[in-house]
Amino acid sequence: MKLNIVLVEPEIPQNTGNIARTCAAIGAKLHLVYPLGFSISEKAVKRAGLDYWDKLDIEEHLSLEKFLEKYNPNTHNMFLVTTKGKHVYSEPNYGDMDEIFALFGKETKGLPEDLLLKYIDKTIRIPMRPTLRSLNLANSVAIVAYDIVRQSNFENLEEISNYFKI
Repeated sequence: MKLNIVLVEPEIPQNTGNIARTCAAIGAKLHLVYPLGFSISEKAVKRAGLDYWDKLDIEEHLSLEKFLEKYNPNTHNMFLVTTKGKHVYSEPNYGDMDEIFALFGKETKGLPEDLLLKYIDKTIRIPMRPTLRSLNLANSVAIVAYDIVRQSNFENLEEISNYFKI
């Protein structure tokens, strides 16, 4: 299974750096959709991603429209992650899919409302208390991404720790 994490107009370099590190750890491809709220060469992004940048597969897109032209939601297993999602993130059976795209919006606004309405059946959410606005973007990506790889039995990831030789 190939996992694609798509960040649409991310604004905070530390979040993107942390997400890049998660993508490197699980072998997910990271898509960055412009405009970004920072330069990916900024120290904060690289510091959060540490020395993982060379282990990442990153694809950049000039706009959300260009991304959607290349990867059509109607022909790809695409999930739009939003607090307004119709389904809980753990509902889909990701294990049966060859390739998955998980889209996350910018920290201050999320994904565009018209996109969510157009693909409402492809929206997923992380349950949380109704009085709170949202979780941190990097945490949300980690929650969804690890559930997807868990459903594929952590394919190609280390199964037994080599730390303790018991």
